[in-house]
Amino acid sequence: MLRGFVFFSMRTFIAVLSFTSLVATSAWAGALDRPATFLSNHPARDAWRVDWLSSGGDAVSVTPPGRLAIHPELMQGGTQPIHAAAIEHSDAYLKRAKIHRFASYATLPLFTAELALGASIYNGVEHGDWRKGAHGVVATAIVGLFGVNTVTGAWNLFGESWNDQGRGLRLLHGLLMMAADAGFVATAMSTPSERRGFTFQTDRATHRNLAIASVGLGTTGYLVMLFGNH
Repeated sequence: MLRGFVFFSMRTFIAVLSFTSLVATSAWAGALDRPATFLSNHPARDAWRVDWLSSGGDAVSVTPPGRLAIHPELMQGGTQPIHAAAIEHSDAYLKRAKIHRFASYATLPLFTAELALGASIYNGVEHGDWRKGAHGVVATAIVGLFGVNTVTGAWNLFGESWNDQGRGLRLLHGLLMMAADAGFVATAMSTPSERRGFTFQTDRATHRNLAIASVGLGTTGYLVMLFGNH
């Protein structure tokens, strides 16, 4: 009889365990399948799925490899803009620049006067005409002007302002003016003389061509800086 009781008890225990497991499984499945209710603000999701890109329902911003993550507050104008550092030059530099600028105002008027006088002399003037003397005076003024501007400009360019912005434009201006310097020296050395006899006409043409080429180089260098707002 004891054996029958034990057998009956085991059958009852197994039946109850099976029924309990079935009910628990159905309840778990129902909890996974039912939609979100008014008691919950989060949508239903798979309990076995792990979302590594979310935490507490909020999306996590992931920065792609090789890119720099920027905090949102830094993009809202709360920070001060970065300005380039002011460039300071010595008083001597500023003085040379002032001399160079004011002296350069005489460039085009001197060029115009020299070309006009040279053309009139080339076309024929009487010996001792005043235009020959004026031509020499203006030529001397041009040589003096270019001497002053070459010293002041080259001193500043290759000195304190070498690393300043716009160096390429200033370098082009300087090279053109130095080429004009060489041209004016060659022009002065080729001044024609009636004492040379049969080479006089050739010397006149050479002198005129060198003068025109030098004036052209100087004018181009001047306009480069004029229209470059320097």
